[in-house]
Amino acid sequence: MITKRILCLANSKKHSGRCVAGREVMAGGAGPWIRPVSARPGEEVSENERQYQDGADPRLLDVIDVPLIRAAPHACQTENWLLDPGYYWTRVRQADWTELLQFAEVPAALWVNGHSTYHGQHDEIPQPVADALPGSLSLIRVDRVDLHAFAPQEAFGNPKRRVQARFTHAGVGYALWVTDPVVEREYLARLDGYHRLGECCLTISLGEPFQKNNGLSYRYKLVAAVIRRDGGPWP
Repeated sequence: MITKRILCLANSKKHSGRCVAGREVMAGGAGPWIRPVSARPGEEVSENERQYQDGADPRLLDVIDVPLIRAAPHACQTENWLLDPGYYWTRVRQADWTELLQFAEVPAALWVNGHSTYHGQHDEIPQPVADALPGSLSLIRVDRVDLHAFAPQEAFGNPKRRVQARFTHAGVGYALWVTDPVVEREYLARLDGYHRLGECCLTISLGEPFQKNNGLSYRYKLVAAVIRRDGGPWP
């Protein structure tokens, strides 16, 4: 078993489980990204696999000791590590906003721009291009985020609502779907429309490939976590 100490920067929805990810906490500061994954085809992490000994679920900004077996990189998801399901995860402490900023990154862009869905903005990357990227996770700080709750397929008879984050990074506007379950739950409980947040850190992740009706596959940029400076609701 290998134990890695990470700052939890995502505990987002993925298939029937979660996608948990964070950056390694090292003596010299922030280390590389680590995404614990299961041995199942979808690699999602079940509740039993990610829980602490007291049964609690990891929260954003928890510093966690995670039992792992080996590195398991796949395509652009070079951060993947196969978790060891035989051990509990251990919560060491919780970080604050000041420490979080030490883990934030300032990429020139969120990977590759120029491809957008109907409701999104710079939210998709052709799979061959995405799979050649060196990583699939990034933590950025933004001055403002607008969360948009609405039913994107309502005109086609689908009333299911979703939450989208709109923000600007390095002078470029983005509109990406939110997979942070706590934020999604809070804003789906509100009326349709835009809801403005102040300064936040956002964990952006490249999701699994999805094939469109035209036969082309894309990976989508997702907001896996919204961490507010004002200490908004965390899981």
